[in-house]
Amino acid sequence: MENNYKKWLALVAMSLGTFMGLLDVTVVNVALPALAKHFNETFTNLQWVLNIYTLVLAISLLIVSKLGDMFGRKKIFLLSIVIFVIASAINGLAPNAMALYIGRGIQAIGGAGMNSLAMALVATNFQGKERGVALGILGSVIGVSTASGPLIGGYLVETFGWSSIFYINVPIGIIAILLTLAYVKETPSYGAKERVDFGGMVLSALTLFSLIYGLIQKEGHANWGWTNVNILSWLIAAVISFIAFIWVESRVKQPMIDLAMFKSRHLIGTLTVAVALGISLYSFNAFLTVLMQNYLGYTAFQTGLRQLTISIWSLILGPVTGALGNRFAKNKLIGYSLFIGAIGFVVFMNAMVTHLSFNQMWPAMILMGITNGMVNPLLNSAGLEGVALKEMGLTSGLINVFRQIGTTLGVVGLGLVQSNRYESYLNTHMTDIAAMPASVAKTLTKVLVDAGPFAGHGIAFSTRMSHTPFAAGLQTVVLAAYSAAMRNITLVAAVVLVIAGIAALTLMHGRQRSVDIKG
Repeated sequence: MENNYKKWLALVAMSLGTFMGLLDVTVVNVALPALAKHFNETFTNLQWVLNIYTLVLAISLLIVSKLGDMFGRKKIFLLSIVIFVIASAINGLAPNAMALYIGRGIQAIGGAGMNSLAMALVATNFQGKERGVALGILGSVIGVSTASGPLIGGYLVETFGWSSIFYINVPIGIIAILLTLAYVKETPSYGAKERVDFGGMVLSALTLFSLIYGLIQKEGHANWGWTNVNILSWLIAAVISFIAFIWVESRVKQPMIDLAMFKSRHLIGTLTVAVALGISLYSFNAFLTVLMQNYLGYTAFQTGLRQLTISIWSLILGPVTGALGNRFAKNKLIGYSLFIGAIGFVVFMNAMVTHLSFNQMWPAMILMGITNGMVNPLLNSAGLEGVALKEMGLTSGLINVFRQIGTTLGVVGLGLVQSNRYESYLNTHMTDIAAMPASVAKTLTKVLVDAGPFAGHGIAFSTRMSHTPFAAGLQTVVLAAYSAAMRNITLVAAVVLVIAGIAALTLMHGRQRSVDIKG
C-alpha cells in the first residue's frame, strides 16, 4: 500500500513538470500587451518571447530525451526542473526585452526535459494496468496545460501583473523537485558506457531549428512567398541538415536515433497522429483565441473561461482512457475519436456566420474537447507499447517533437489559408459597399489585407471608421470576410483529422503487450 501511495505521488511530480513546461508555450500570449507597455516594445518584436521558447523547445526535446535514456531519466528530469525554475525567476526580474528573450530560451531547455522525460518516467514507475491509467492522467495534464494558458495567464496578468506568469513556476517547481527526489524511481543509465553521439545531436538541432525558424519567418511575414530567400534558405538548410543527420546516424556505432525504429508502422502511425493533433487542435487554439478576443470582445480571462469547454474534457476523460485502453483496441479508440474531432470542426464551420456568438460555438468545442481528452492520453500509452527500455525516453521525445512541429505547421499553414480566403473575399466585396468611393475601397482593401485578418475588426470598428457614411457596409464585409476565412480553416482542420484517423486505424496496433518495465 505504501509503495502504491508513493507511485501516485511520483505521478503528481511528473504531472507538475509537464504542466509547467507546456503551459508556458501558451500562457505568455495574453501577457504580450502588458509586456509591450512595460518594455516599450512593438508586438512584432515581442513575438520572440513566444518564438524563442518554441524554437529552443523543439531543438532540445530529442537531445534531453536521449541524455535521459543514457544517464538516468530522473537525473535529467530533475535538472530540467531546476533550470526551468531558475529561468522563470530570471524572466520575472527581466530588466529589458533582450533579457527576457534569453531567459525564455533557457526556460525552454528545462521545459523540453520535463515534457519529454515525464512520459517515459511514468512508464517505468508504473506496471500493468496502472501504467495505462497513469499515462492517461498524464495525457489529460498535457491536454489541459496546452488549452488553459489563456485562462491562467489572463487571471494572473489581470490580478498580479505580467511577471506573475513566471513567478508562479517557482513554488510549483520547488514542490515538483521535492516530490521527484522523494518518490520518483530512477531508471538505469543505459548509455553509461556509450559514447555520446554529438554529431547526431548537433544535426538534429540544426534540422529542427532551420525548419521551425523558416516557418516562423513565414508566419511573421504572410506577404512573403515561399521562394523568399529569408524563408527558402532556412527550409533548404533544414533539408540538408536532415540528409546529413540520416547519413551520420546510419554510420555511427551508437547513434542518437536508431533509424530502424522508423520501420515500425505503429511508430509512423503514432507520429502521424501527433503531427495532426498539432496542425488541427493545438494550432487552432491560437485562431480561436483571436476570434473570441478580437471579434467577440471577450477579455483574456473570459476567453480562457469559455475555452474550458474544450480543455475540461482532458480532466474528465484522461483517467478513463487508461481503463478503456486496457480493454479495447487503442488504434480504434484513437481513430474514432479523431473522427469526432473532425465532425466538431465541420460543426464549427457551419456555425461561422457573420454575427457569431458563443452559443453557436460551444457544441463544436465540446466535440473538439472530447477528441483532445481521448487521443492525447491514448497516444502516449500506445506510442510506448513494445518500445525497448533504453529507447522509451527518445520515443517520448519524438512524439513531443512531432506534436510541436505539427503545431507550428498548423499556425503557419492555417494562417495562410485564412489570409488567402480573407484577401479574396475583400477583393470581391469591398467595391460593392454603398457610399464608398472606388478609390477609398481600393485603399482600404490594401490596408486590411496588409494588417491581416486578426486586425480587421479593430480597423473596421475604430472610432474613425465608425463615423464614415459607409461604416455599416465596411463592418459587415470585414466580419463576413473573417467568417469565410475561419470556415476554410475549420474545413482544412477537419480533413487533417480524418486523414489522421485513417492512419491510426491502418498503421497503429490494436493491442500489444507492453514491454515489462522494472526499476
